[in-house]
Amino acid sequence: MEFDRRRFVSAALALGAAAAAGPVAAQSAGREFAVLNQAQPTDEPGKVEVLEFFSYGCPHCADFNPLLTLWAAKLPADVVLRKVPVSFGRAAWGNAAKLFYALEVTGDVKRLEADVFKAIHQERTNLFDEKTITAWVTARGVDGKKFTEAFGSFGVQSKLRRGDQLAHAYKIEGVPALAVDGKFLIATLPFDQQLAVADKLIARARSEKAGKK
Repeated sequence: MEFDRRRFVSAALALGAAAAAGPVAAQSAGREFAVLNQAQPTDEPGKVEVLEFFSYGCPHCADFNPLLTLWAAKLPADVVLRKVPVSFGRAAWGNAAKLFYALEVTGDVKRLEADVFKAIHQERTNLFDEKTITAWVTARGVDGKKFTEAFGSFGVQSKLRRGDQLAHAYKIEGVPALAVDGKFLIATLPFDQQLAVADKLIARARSEKAGKK
């Protein structure tokens, strides 16, 4: 299937614009963030969890990733960042999500993440079908057998479904999107402002956890 990048990016931009409308089932808390009507469970209740909903296919996510990486490197020990690739029902983005999870299995996701974004958005590489993806990762030193097994595994498929379920639970309509501690969804803002709001919400969540002890 021929990859129509212009159409693909247009869809990504439309999804990004949709995020400005905010979460349908969330309570407004001002222009910076919204409070979910129903808090979501986190994987590590003892820590403050930050989720980034993203896709390798999203040009906004490509621009955000370097800033997020620098920010995440300075997070204190009681804060954990989890990246959640989403598909929004698109097969191409589903394969991009499986690429992320398979690279997690092989231990190469951090090493190659910036290269994946660069390949898609600067070099115009079609990393949205399994054959091209596998050839690309193996050319960069990834164990091809291990990657292929992971890419087609039940575990990776389950993670893909779980990511889309989380996006639905958080009312995510566009990416990148940040959520904090299962309660707060940060509004569509300039990237540096999103991270500044995340810092405020992390402090708030830490204070709330301390108050419950």
